[in-house]
Amino acid sequence: MNRLIALLLIAGTAALAGCNTVAGAGQDISSGGHAISNTAEQAK
Repeated sequence: MNRLIALLLIAGTAALAGCNTVAGAGQDISSGGHAISNTAEQAK
């Protein structure tokens, strides 16, 4: 029973860490896109 609880806690922690990593990567990609869009607008 203790092993099952430990496994569930580890799996839950890994899932939450993965979500934060993906969200951070999405924000970085979005920021890069905005920078490219702004540069393109200024070059017109």
